[in-house]
Amino acid sequence: MPIAQKELEELIRSAFPSASVVVRDLAGDGNHYAAEVADESFRGKNRVQQQRAVYAALKGKMDGPDGELHALALTTRVPE
Repeated sequence: MPIAQKELEELIRSAFPSASVVVRDLAGDGNHYAAEVADESFRGKNRVQQQRAVYAALKGKMDGPDGELHALALTTRVPE
């Protein structure tokens, strides 16, 4: 079952309430998204740590072959 773009954005925003979050549906199928997350909490963390924090916010939605989210092109950064 696909995940709605709004639900994906809400999951990220709940973990990073002051972040700038942009989510795009890449294929129109609810399974392939791109997300850009800019948050101050990423300061001092490397990209892997930043991205792990975002994946943790997804609460298992990408886990396993039956996950609701198949692909997420994720860009994380510290705000300018």
